[in-house]
Amino acid sequence: MFAGNKIHFTSLGCARNLVDSEVMLGILLKAGYEAVEQHEEADFLVVNTCGFLAAARQESCDAIQRLIDEKKPDAKVIVAGCMVQKFGEEIRNQFPGVHYFLGSGDMEKILEAVQTDVPGQTVSAAKSYLQWGEIPRQISTPKHYAYIKIAEGCAKQCAFCIIPKIKGPLRSKPVEQVLKEFRILLEHGTKEVILIAQDLGDFGKERREKEGLEQLLAEMLKMPNPFWLRLLYLYPDEITEGIIGLIEKDPRICRYLDMPIQHISDPILKAMRRKTSREQIIQTITSLRKRVPGIVIRTSLMVGFPGETDEQFEELLTFVRDYPLDNVGIFKFSLEEEAPAAKLAGQISEEVKEERYQRLCRTQEKVAKKLGKRYVGKRHTVLIEGYHPETQLLMRGRFYGQCPEIDGQVIINDGRKVTGFGEFYEVEITDAMGYDLIGKVIGPTPQPRQQAEQAASPPSSSRLNIHVG
Repeated sequence: MFAGNKIHFTSLGCARNLVDSEVMLGILLKAGYEAVEQHEEADFLVVNTCGFLAAARQESCDAIQRLIDEKKPDAKVIVAGCMVQKFGEEIRNQFPGVHYFLGSGDMEKILEAVQTDVPGQTVSAAKSYLQWGEIPRQISTPKHYAYIKIAEGCAKQCAFCIIPKIKGPLRSKPVEQVLKEFRILLEHGTKEVILIAQDLGDFGKERREKEGLEQLLAEMLKMPNPFWLRLLYLYPDEITEGIIGLIEKDPRICRYLDMPIQHISDPILKAMRRKTSREQIIQTITSLRKRVPGIVIRTSLMVGFPGETDEQFEELLTFVRDYPLDNVGIFKFSLEEEAPAAKLAGQISEEVKEERYQRLCRTQEKVAKKLGKRYVGKRHTVLIEGYHPETQLLMRGRFYGQCPEIDGQVIINDGRKVTGFGEFYEVEITDAMGYDLIGKVIGPTPQPRQQAEQAASPPSSSRLNIHVG
């Protein structure tokens, strides 16, 4: 067996991939391997790939090539994840020097991949991985927040998406398993738990469970601890009266929803095979705004879907102005050969996609700037995360409306009353800059506090042991 024991992880794509990387890391650490931050020091370099879009696949290939070029001469590269599962032959031909390949449902085989002297692969029929029982997982996020993946695969059949082909059908964790992970995180001092799945609202539906997500949330809220519970991602057709009621009643569920809607024109929504209409989307947004004051809604919008006319794009622009949403991820339609949309007539040129993309971005920037001003002069509970990366004269944190890694932050220009990072503080917002807010700390929130890292010491890396591309 190879004598070295230093490992380096690169995790690409979504937070669901990050959880899989944490499982592989946990297995290796339990077996006595040592994680290192610098890939040049590693004896084994593991890349967990994303194969969702062409751009993501290119990013994965670039990362693999960089590690091959810069690794120690005797170090071994192991490639895992979605791209191996769906595009295995291409990636094996492109990188013959890779030591081992693991499919996206085979994360438990990472120890075998590392320990074998013979190059090879394990790509089973399992397309996605869910952590079961006592399989170890090494949390790589800062101590104060962590993800729980409650389901894998997807029951939707959106015309532009190949995730069901990559990840397979919906598979939900047992409620007891989710609750066990949740309790362990809270016992270890986690302040924010982020639930993730391709669609949270489908949780338990393959088991014919009614109101599965609602019942799961109700069980989690029985815990007496102070915490934030954040929901990623919840499609508009899955936002039930019961879920809205739970958000309304218990402030520990962040008044924040990532609600992918993709478009607002009925003909485009129908062509996308989405389950909601323009009227239903607007009704959902209106109901959320009315019943949950201050709720922050994040969404994703796509431009350039086949057949999108100038009038339908203008309808989307008008919607963004008339029903302002706090955070919007904007994407250009990517032609994936195995997606049904690849065969549709009316494919849009890249030049038109880019022009529409830029116009929608500019429109949303104006909306975000206006929305940010509404926080000025108000006080919010903020989870203080550490020093600002540019200077220790500033600190950074997030209020309930900001998800880690994808949204803005609260920049603290007066943090004299902060005694520990990873804790909740009351912050007065004094200014807004784009998606970021500026504020000063008033003092700790009245919630019970646990032992915290001293603010005089720099915080640990936000991705200890796993590099996120």
